[in-house]
Amino acid sequence: MVARATVCTTFQTGTAPTGTVIPIMAGSVTVDGTADVRSTLDLTTDGTRMWPTTTSSTLLLPYGNEVYVERGVAYGGDSTEYVGLGYFRIPQPDQQQPPNGPIRLAGRDRMAGIVDGRLLAPVQFLAGTQLGDVVAELVFDVYPGATIEWDDATDTDTLSRSLLAESDRFGFLNDLISSVAKIWYWDYRGVLVVKSLPDPGVPVFDVSAGTGGVLTGMKRQLARDGVYNAVVATGEATDSVPPARGVAFDNNPDSPTYFFGPFGPVPKFFSSPLMTTDAQCAAAAATLLQSNLGLAYSVDLSLVPNPALEPYDPVTVRAARTEPFETHVLSKLAVPLTAAGAMSATTRNQTVVVIGTA
Repeated sequence: MVARATVCTTFQTGTAPTGTVIPIMAGSVTVDGTADVRSTLDLTTDGTRMWPTTTSSTLLLPYGNEVYVERGVAYGGDSTEYVGLGYFRIPQPDQQQPPNGPIRLAGRDRMAGIVDGRLLAPVQFLAGTQLGDVVAELVFDVYPGATIEWDDATDTDTLSRSLLAESDRFGFLNDLISSVAKIWYWDYRGVLVVKSLPDPGVPVFDVSAGTGGVLTGMKRQLARDGVYNAVVATGEATDSVPPARGVAFDNNPDSPTYFFGPFGPVPKFFSSPLMTTDAQCAAAAATLLQSNLGLAYSVDLSLVPNPALEPYDPVTVRAARTEPFETHVLSKLAVPLTAAGAMSATTRNQTVVVIGTA
């Protein structure tokens, strides 16, 4: 097992950035699909003559430098394969034993810059503006060199009415992207990805116990707190047209959270002025519901690390050879940066998805 951390003093994109490699003494990368800032870094490095000041070492100054982190495998000789875990802004170096004790870095991915970068003045986007241009303008204002990648042609859709982004840059963008039934995050390449949720019925990895398996520990829990089985999405009305509205609900009779079953109706409400048609509202409601179905049954896993896994990836889980496989969707992962630890993952059980709309 190998891991590498590269401090970048310029904004870069891709899996081979130019920078200064620093040693990794301990640490992990946590990826949470439900958080505004999806990926966070906790890294401890050698602090010998490394404490950042404006007059000596500036490498770890919290003024815009980023750390690119990777985990991989050395096969022997010169053959090494790395999987990128992303770029992390350095917000707060911490040294408990000056002058040369270890330095702990707590990093956040590039979404932190979008959250922090509130607008100094309102920005208006006129009807007919393409969605891709709206996203690009607000993102490039913070990261002029950013790369934005859509998984389809939704970026060419246009606004049906004029919109005003007031002060919350992240909130406006998050509403906009949710309104077209997409998720968005900065990926392992430092690229801002706007995409649809993966198909929860097509597992990409097998997490099982026993010989040849990768599962090292498992805890599971059933709870209904915070669970909902329907989403009502509404937009804003114009002078002559009533508000747009869409409803999505768990319509699978075999699901434990079936809307018409003993679980009972538990709706969640979502509203955005960016949705102007019933079709938009229905699509947004279905995406929000799909990303949360099955939370009544959650599992905490410990497994042999696979840094290529991401939130919303569906996996098959089997606690013992005598048990049947279950399909789960990953919601949170913690990837260790040393060989000593297992990777932890939190999942939710994914029943066969049948989403009804109204």
